[in-house]
Amino acid sequence: MDYIGIDIGSTAAKVVVRGAHPQQFILPTGWSSRETADNIRERLTAGGVCLSPDHSRTVATGYGRGNVPFADKMVTEITCHARAGAAHGSPDCTIIDVGGQDTKVIRIEGGMVSDFLMNDKCAAGTGKFLEIMANRLCVGLEELFALAAQGTPLAISALCTVFAESEVISCIGEGKPRADIAAGVVDSVASKVATLCSRQALLPDIYLTGGLCHSPYFISRLSDKLGRTVRALPDGHFAGALGASLLAERMK
Repeated sequence: MDYIGIDIGSTAAKVVVRGAHPQQFILPTGWSSRETADNIRERLTAGGVCLSPDHSRTVATGYGRGNVPFADKMVTEITCHARAGAAHGSPDCTIIDVGGQDTKVIRIEGGMVSDFLMNDKCAAGTGKFLEIMANRLCVGLEELFALAAQGTPLAISALCTVFAESEVISCIGEGKPRADIAAGVVDSVASKVATLCSRQALLPDIYLTGGLCHSPYFISRLSDKLGRTVRALPDGHFAGALGASLLAERMK
């Protein structure tokens, strides 16, 4: 039996298979999550996974979860990230998920979600903000973090992505060092995430999930803002899909 977790996010789709044919992979979401689901089906089949009810269970999550026709169940990202956090982090912890379109702060007690906060009204504290600013600076995300680590953060105070981009354009026009602008951009996101976190009582163990797990610099800046140690959850980029896979295993 294979237990499949599929997390179709705004920019990338993550897949985790546990069981007879263990594997994990990432595909770009593209313009259509239904098309992405078809690509996932092909990739799974090529990897030896049979999607019949006798051989597998599939749970879908993420904003595109409703477009996975072969899923047996749909579950929210909050539940899936919490399940992964409890399994690979601690049954009592805080999960901070900085996604492409929103940021979530999830409190887990006894392995269950006890509270959560979500910022889905503006992209200013999300991965999309970093992507937009990286494009403005003509660098990729990896290079943005590398630049930021070399700079001194400039103040980027706008709460709106559009206005913040205007601030960045002004800094570029004034000839400010690109590394300082990059540092200001990352610092701005860390500050907004920390502000969201301040609305919830954080537990001692704090884990980061989502696409920013790979950036020690961002984790360091967020830790500084919170005055607490933040750690990347193991395989944190796959947290949603991993949690979905764990939930699939519990299905009858």
